[in-house]
Amino acid sequence: MGAPSLLLCLSAVLPLLLRADECQNIRSLTEAQPAKQPFAIDCTSPLLTAAARATWYRHPSEAPVSTDRQARVHQEQSWILFLPLAWGDSGTYRCLINDTDECHQVHVNLTVFGKYGCRRNSQRILPDGHEQILHVGGDDSLSCHLNFPESCVLDLNSVKWYKDCKEIKEKRFEKWGKRLLVNNVSAEDRGSYACKANLTHAGRQFTVSRRIAVNVTETVGYAGRFPKITYPINDTIEAQLGSSLTVNCTITDSRDNTNLRCWRVNSTLVDHYYSESKRVQEGNETCVVFQEHAVYTVSITFLEVKMEDYGFPFTCHAGFMSAAHFLLRPPAPDGRVYLMGGLLAVVGAAALVLCASRRFRIDIALWYRSAFISTSPSADGKLYDAYVLYPKPPQDRQRSAVDTLVLRALPEVLERQCGYKLFIFGRDEFPGQAVANVIDENIKLCRRLIIILAPEPLGFDLLKNMSEEQIAIYNALIQDGMKAILIEVEKVRSYASMPVSIQYLRQKHGSVQWSGDAAAGAPCAKARFWKKVRYRMPPKRFPPPSTASSGAHAL
Repeated sequence: MGAPSLLLCLSAVLPLLLRADECQNIRSLTEAQPAKQPFAIDCTSPLLTAAARATWYRHPSEAPVSTDRQARVHQEQSWILFLPLAWGDSGTYRCLINDTDECHQVHVNLTVFGKYGCRRNSQRILPDGHEQILHVGGDDSLSCHLNFPESCVLDLNSVKWYKDCKEIKEKRFEKWGKRLLVNNVSAEDRGSYACKANLTHAGRQFTVSRRIAVNVTETVGYAGRFPKITYPINDTIEAQLGSSLTVNCTITDSRDNTNLRCWRVNSTLVDHYYSESKRVQEGNETCVVFQEHAVYTVSITFLEVKMEDYGFPFTCHAGFMSAAHFLLRPPAPDGRVYLMGGLLAVVGAAALVLCASRRFRIDIALWYRSAFISTSPSADGKLYDAYVLYPKPPQDRQRSAVDTLVLRALPEVLERQCGYKLFIFGRDEFPGQAVANVIDENIKLCRRLIIILAPEPLGFDLLKNMSEEQIAIYNALIQDGMKAILIEVEKVRSYASMPVSIQYLRQKHGSVQWSGDAAAGAPCAKARFWKKVRYRMPPKRFPPPSTASSGAHAL
């Protein structure tokens, strides 16, 4: 190796050596495992951030452990895996953790020993150091420490438990994941236990086992060892209907304690309660070991939150004395949504009322008049409700649509059906009276002026310097309180050729187009055209129409 290559290697290794001396030792572990068994160690810690990076070394070598997943000994994320252990794997291993500006390290002293045979009722501590305690008189559990990274698929259905080398089949023992539930613990439950399971990694099959030396003790004096559930804390959690949700139960307990850590619903294990739908499931238990205690995490997962889950307690148990629950509730409604919805509803209602009022304002006004306005005569001194002004055809012309409207339709509807009084020149004046006097006197006695507009093709027009028209228009424009009702016999396409006074009245009061036909039958006051005319007439509530025909009105 040349000098440049040697310098390059030293420049790469030297910073690691210097950095390792500065790293803080956060854990020291001692592990004893039998040969030919899969084994894994994780060096992560909840004290570290998600950005922390771990690198495994075997002392005294400064070369990192291989990351090739096909290698028998290799690193995966923060784990070091032995697939399987060999005699030569005994030694010291170090995990160097770079976490932002800090450096931590974990030391593991690993001892690999040969397989040992079965010894019934053995009370000695096994070389692998697994010792667990059951408490007499209660329900307890044993834990099979099969902790591996996600790349190792552990078949939980293949887990089997043995006591003193015999498979356990008593009903008092219940297999549950990597745990063995022991109901009604007695002194006879002490002894040597073992658990076995099938494990798959990168297509390779392994059988992994762990042995446990179990002792029993009385419940008295156990109060000081109660586990502490730090979450949940009997609170509520918001969850959207139909969403998925995972809640972790965090438990602080002594190392290698056999307390049963699980989720229950109505005193039933979650996996059993939802055995058919599997909509709610309990996850695998994880453990982070410290020098004097361990932190356990057991999750519960809702694949789909349903209405029945709201207000229902889901309880995390740690041992038979410690428990904490949480309740699900739907998310609090967003006040802004309700406010916006309320404003939209108000605006929509206002728009609907406005549209309805514009569309049905005539019907509403007529109904109001018929329901609430008095039938007593008005005290305004007027005798007639309307003066009808219409163009007169030449004497040699036949009766036109104007005559039909003025002399038949208007009296039939407004007088006979609605009870109004009309003054129609040529019908209601007395013979021998001066025309100017009759017009001037009777217009002053009318509340409205009805002007009939006929287009020029009919052969006659309004306002041909006739005294009647001039006096009527003058009163409509000058006299206070007199409103004009313009009725078009046919559609008037343009008012440009009409007098300015007519244009002004139409702009101020609008117009109504009549398209009636005497041949179509008797006119009816409920027709749309007549409602428009009645709407423009003076407000009045009339008694039932008289059956007698209306004749000429005397002054």
